[in-house]
Amino acid sequence: MNKLLVLLMLALSTGCSMNDISSMDSPTEQKFDLNDQDRDGVIVARERCPETLSGATISNYGCGQIKPIHERQELKILFPTNSYVLDPQYYGQIELIANMMKQYPNTNVTIEGHCSKKGSYELNMALSHNRANAVTQVLTSQFGIAPSRLNAIGYSFDRPVDMSDTEEAHRRNRRVIAEISGEDTAADLKWNIYTVDKQVN
Repeated sequence: MNKLLVLLMLALSTGCSMNDISSMDSPTEQKFDLNDQDRDGVIVARERCPETLSGATISNYGCGQIKPIHERQELKILFPTNSYVLDPQYYGQIELIANMMKQYPNTNVTIEGHCSKKGSYELNMALSHNRANAVTQVLTSQFGIAPSRLNAIGYSFDRPVDMSDTEEAHRRNRRVIAEISGEDTAADLKWNIYTVDKQVN
């Protein structure tokens, strides 16, 4: 009787271990996608914004922190004295503005022309406007930006950045500013060209 009981217990324990081995051999089902397809550090299983711009500040769910677009950029463009002819060597800077406008199609840009305090106010008003207009024409003709998204304005010598009467001051005051704004939102990225503070009237 004791031998029969021992054999029964042995058979039961062997069956359990066989089941354990069998269950270990079966593959574990992967319930969550652990890939990071847009390479922002957030796995697909958690991702809510699958096409976040590379380099954006993101939340735990892969969504970029957003901000309204309102940027002012000084373009390092030098015009000959009393001229608004724009040398093609400066097109690369204008292309940076065009690229941002293409990326955010609901934005507009105002190009500001500024002059040094040489010559009459009226002459410089026309000159500063023509210089700003030269930049908007390049945005349209070379980079395909619609004229309806562009505005050119001249300020003569009303807004100098250097009040002194030196040649260096005159050079600094002959400048062009691009101000981009719109209802689009942009991933919170740092610009790779210099920004300037908004001028106070």
